[in-house]
Amino acid sequence: MRALHDCGLVLVCCSLIATGALAQVDPGPRPGPANAGGPLAGLGTDEINFFNNAKEVFAEIDSVSGGISGEDGKGLGPSFNANSCAACHAQPAIGGTSPHPTLGQVPQSNPQIAMATLDRLFGKNQTVPSFITADGPVREARFVKNADGSDDGGVHALFTIAGRIDAPSSCTLAQPDFATQLANHNVIFRIPTPTFGLGLVENTSEEFLIGSFNSTASQRANLGIRGRFNTSGNDGTITRFGWKAQNKSLLIFAGEAYNVEQGVTNELFPNERGGIQSCEANPTPEDHGFIHNPNTGGLTGSGTEMSSDASNFASFMRLSAPPTSTTDTFSELNGKSLFNSVGCNLCHTPTMVSEESIFPGQTEVTYHPFSDFAVHHMGQGLADGVSQGAAGPDEFRTAPLWGAGQRIFFLHDGRAGPKNGGLVKAISEHSSFGSEANRVISRFNSLSPSQKQDILNFLRSL
Repeated sequence: MRALHDCGLVLVCCSLIATGALAQVDPGPRPGPANAGGPLAGLGTDEINFFNNAKEVFAEIDSVSGGISGEDGKGLGPSFNANSCAACHAQPAIGGTSPHPTLGQVPQSNPQIAMATLDRLFGKNQTVPSFITADGPVREARFVKNADGSDDGGVHALFTIAGRIDAPSSCTLAQPDFATQLANHNVIFRIPTPTFGLGLVENTSEEFLIGSFNSTASQRANLGIRGRFNTSGNDGTITRFGWKAQNKSLLIFAGEAYNVEQGVTNELFPNERGGIQSCEANPTPEDHGFIHNPNTGGLTGSGTEMSSDASNFASFMRLSAPPTSTTDTFSELNGKSLFNSVGCNLCHTPTMVSEESIFPGQTEVTYHPFSDFAVHHMGQGLADGVSQGAAGPDEFRTAPLWGAGQRIFFLHDGRAGPKNGGLVKAISEHSSFGSEANRVISRFNSLSPSQKQDILNFLRSL
């Protein structure tokens, strides 16, 4: 166990171990440099430059019409959760997941808090919803039901552009009434999913995914694990991105997030959400590819210059390297063996292989996402009441565990974090009425305290 940094992060838990108490502790985010965020191995100079330029676009800050210094992007709103992809995808590096103000690689307050006051006219600040806290995860909010009792499930953005210095003066769009919806138990949350290495996931054939899944059918059946793939309603192909594996490709994933999280219309989602004309400041789609180079006026330019933002986001994700693991201690290696023996690997599949690709460094690559990319019933405890594609109210894609060593918040809503046990809580939350993981968690719970600790240490080495 990496005891030195354990004690720096979880003093109480380390004290329990030092006194011989039988307790398991999440060692916390692994210290040191971020083991993620760089370009995929095998890229040439041109591809690396393209990756770095696309990364800059991913980190670009949006304003309503692009006229504010330091906020060069345009199209923000009418409603939004943040003003940059990198604001939310930050830990342990750009492209990751939710940051924390004191832990991990990105010391900062929850960036969503600043959205309530940034670029606001005097007296026009908005309210930070109660579920967004300085030391909590970045979150989006979804309402489970509409007022008439029908299914909702859509994102209700935290803030609006009303009152911003760059918003149309006619825009008076109010924030959602989160207090009432919270009181009615009608709000569920999602945190950002890490984007590292997703080009390899996108480039893994359906044949391989299905074959890998079927190869463990008898073992899964013995433990009550079923699972299935979410699929596209049009062509029946496997969808694999997002908490419920609801998105087919990285481009769709990027275009939808740009529209939903920042309110920017684009070539995949070309219309403003809500249809509130008084708040529409730009012709649509606000993000698009170019015929003439926007920097020179000519007909030629680099791929990033001529491409849309959404296309650049997808390219950044597609060309990013997977997180690298540091599994080497006796405890971590034993934890790896126990992880498999209790059955965690039957959903968190350790190894996948990509197929032939046009992209350098992505052909027949063996990679280790620790996910089967299928959706599973996770029971009443984790159910959010929201259906996406073929995934129902309690079904979620197996969360890839690569990069877990430097992650701070876990589960779809970030409920497992530094204040309540982190990975320990994340594991325990897998067990509830109706969960396919119940027997696996029962096996985990039957392990000795030191064996459980070895599994936790292994997960923090990923």
